Amino acid sequence: MLDWSDTSSAAKAPAFIPLPQGAVDQTGLGAIDRSGGRVSVDEKRMINCRADVNQLLPLKYKWAWEKYLAGCNNHWMPTEVSMQADIALWKSRDGLTEDERRAIKRNLGFFAASESLVANNIVLAIYRHLTNPECRQYLLRQSFEEAVHTHTFQYIVESLGLDEGELFNMYREVPSITEKAAWALKHTQHLDDPGFKTGTPETDQAFMRDLVAFYVIFEGMWFYTGFAQILSLGRRNKMVGIAEQYQYILRDESIHLNFGIDVINQIKIENPHLWTKAFQEEIRDMIRTAAELEAAYGRDTMPRGFLGLNAALCETYMHFIANRRCAQIGLAPVFDETENPFPWMSEAMDLKKEKNFFETRVIEYQNGGALNWE
Repeated sequence: MLDWSDTSSAAKAPAFIPLPQGAVDQTGLGAIDRSGGRVSVDEKRMINCRADVNQLLPLKYKWAWEKYLAGCNNHWMPTEVSMQADIALWKSRDGLTEDERRAIKRNLGFFAASESLVANNIVLAIYRHLTNPECRQYLLRQSFEEAVHTHTFQYIVESLGLDEGELFNMYREVPSITEKAAWALKHTQHLDDPGFKTGTPETDQAFMRDLVAFYVIFEGMWFYTGFAQILSLGRRNKMVGIAEQYQYILRDESIHLNFGIDVINQIKIENPHLWTKAFQEEIRDMIRTAAELEAAYGRDTMPRGFLGLNAALCETYMHFIANRRCAQIGLAPVFDETENPFPWMSEAMDLKKEKNFFETRVIEYQNGGALNWE
């Protein structure tokens, strides 16, 4: 039993190790600065700021809090979606073409690994170095959503009776998927080094590269080919259960993307010295290379294409998306001006309460993932 009257126990507690003079604790796990005073709004910054436990209030970046609340309102679970029609179609001998089956399996294989990559990046890299607490609050919500997305692919694979080893190892065995995963990993691995710290122009730019790689490219470009493939099938009343789950994932990813863009732009505002002409050209080269990798993935997943969709259209779409992402972070376009070949995807991207989908209308995207259909 603890003796609460024994005040000597305080003396036995391990002492905090003070930070070197002038150092800033960016983790929130350092010594409590008893003489530091209360944190004011003006002190809050995106990076290189005193974390000081988790000074959520007063809020400085209300957009981050609003995205956290939007994420909570978008809560859903994959097991709430019926897979019966998909199972019957998948087992039917003539329900899907071989090209459609290939695209679905490649799609699931890419996403199954990708959602885990994104989750690892958030937990092991971004959360450590993004010092704003309201942004960290959103990252906690996003981490959960990435887990739900990974759960989704497990649920689909299990429901359809697919080869688990084949699907969950495509990131090592299918070159077009391996190349994308390897490209993304290099932007996380050095940030995960315990010795890595932001605070210099070089390390702050390295952190911004990571943000661009995962929010702008991985979630904001590479996921959209997969969304177009599956939602295109859904529009033809094929694999409607998977398409419904992808619609939910797309809604989540739209907020992830917009959050990442807001973070990047806010860091630019607070640290204009980082956004040099040379760095801007480096980011544009990243986006251009990413679009080329995605075009190769499109050719692999759809060597002959299927009704309404082919690799050439997906490459055009990726050029359109790449230019759009450049504009969102203040960069010149990397490709010639391109029309959107999938205008219906623009509607699917928007987080509206009411929208046409599979010739039905979503009235409310409710807590618990319940949908009312008309």
